[in-house]
Amino acid sequence: MATHTNAVYTHGHHESVLRSHRWRTAENSAAYLLDELRPGLDVLDVGCGPGTITAGLAARVAPGGRVTAVDAAPDVLAQARAVATERGLGNVEFGTADVHALDFPDDTFDVVHAHQVLQHVGDPVAALREMRRVCRPGGVVAVRESDYAGFTWFPRVPALDAWLVLYDRVARANGGEPDAGRRLLSWAREAGFTDIAPGASVWCYATPEDRAWWSGLWADRTTRSAYARTAVDGGHATEERLADIAAGWREWGESGDGWFAVPHGEILCRA
Repeated sequence: MATHTNAVYTHGHHESVLRSHRWRTAENSAAYLLDELRPGLDVLDVGCGPGTITAGLAARVAPGGRVTAVDAAPDVLAQARAVATERGLGNVEFGTADVHALDFPDDTFDVVHAHQVLQHVGDPVAALREMRRVCRPGGVVAVRESDYAGFTWFPRVPALDAWLVLYDRVARANGGEPDAGRRLLSWAREAGFTDIAPGASVWCYATPEDRAWWSGLWADRTTRSAYARTAVDGGHATEERLADIAAGWREWGESGDGWFAVPHGEILCRA
């Protein structure tokens, strides 16, 4: 994810985080954008992470189109390159970048895309202005952000309520905005966009397989990731408290009635 000097990427790139990111595809994470894509377009994918969404975008603009995928963390780009190679995609190039200061000329891309990036940056409005700058006139800036305060689940395991309060506190201490989804329209207007199509969509985890995957990655993330270290080092939680929350995640995941919904705000902004 692209980050600025006054914001810290809360999750880091522990395996439990990348386990989540590698599940994401253009179809399950950028469906609102797909009708805008066609062969021959040039795309910038900001905060590409391990590149699974990137690969889907690249397949849709081939032949003739190219995707430039950037991330602030150089280590994760090796995984993104591997995904592109495995899928036989020769129309993707990778590099490091800060979304607040993209190293591209004005009007370079037909589509500029970011998925769950702005919630982690120091100045999301400045980031949107920069994304607009590198987008060609008539092109599209597409952004999707989750909204933590809108997360909902059943059964109501108390430890998950504690998790949500803790995550909000840690993310804000790192300079982020965990409820970014509901703010996208406001941020885009402030960034100067006037042709904006706002919307929303959800991920839902309710099958036994989905519950096991979602609860397991969050249990591990709660005790082993950069988020866990920040929670303890910042005085937000003890290791014992994190262990209790992780146990709550496993309790929820083992419930045959378990259901979890993650809402996202989305915007398509015409440059």
